[in-house]
Order: sequence, then structure tokens, then C-alpha cells
Amino acid sequence: MTYSALFKPFLIAGALAGAVILGAVPSSAHHGWAWAVEEQSELKGTIKEISMSPPHPTLKVEDDKGVVWQVDLGNPAQTERSKFKGDTAKTGDAIVVLGNRHKDPAKMHMKAVRITVGGADYEMYPERIKK
Repeated sequence: MTYSALFKPFLIAGALAGAVILGAVPSSAHHGWAWAVEEQSELKGTIKEISMSPPHPTLKVEDDKGVVWQVDLGNPAQTERSKFKGDTAKTGDAIVVLGNRHKDPAKMHMKAVRITVGGADYEMYPERIKK
């Protein structure tokens, strides 16, 4: 019996165990909409930080009570289609976010369907905007 044939069952078992473990670990919580409430709400505030980094561009927005929210925009392609870019807005700009907040009210986290900055609307998910 060769050396590789001797260890082949262990390699297969290890690969299967790894697949099971990876399948059991939930994907990052911000992907999809399951973590967000169904109804949409508005968040008005001031942009504190802009990040255009994958997997989702995000904003940090301070509301009128001084609470800082994380606002997830669309994926990079959706955000680009909305015409919002890293230099479209700057820290200190007033913003209105229409979106779905986290189901856990203790988490200041929202997924934007539309943001409004300087009177211009940037629709990340136009099909999800409830009229």
C-alpha cells in the first residue's frame, strides 16, 4: 500500500468534516434581508463616515440624539448604479435614509433602500421602496 493510499480516507474525512463545519456556520449577518424588519423607516442625521469597501459600502450616520447608526448601502454594483460614489457626499453632510432597521432594537443598524443627500436621491433598491 502506498503512502498516499494509506492517508486517502483521512483526507476525505477531513474534507467532509470541513464542509459540514462551514455549512453550519451562518454567513455574515448583514447579507440578505432576514435580519431586518419588514416595515421601512426614515433616519435623518449627519454623515460621520463613508466606506466604499466591499462587501457593502456603508455609512456611519449620527442622528439628532447623538446615536451613531451603521447604514448598509447596496452591494458595490448596486451602489454604483444608484450614482452614489465615495465622493458624492462627505462627512458632515445632512442625510435622510429610507430603509429597514435591524430586528433587534438595541442594534443601531439599517439597510438603506434610498438615501438622500443634498436634495438628490440615490436608490440602492428601487424595487423595494414602498410608496
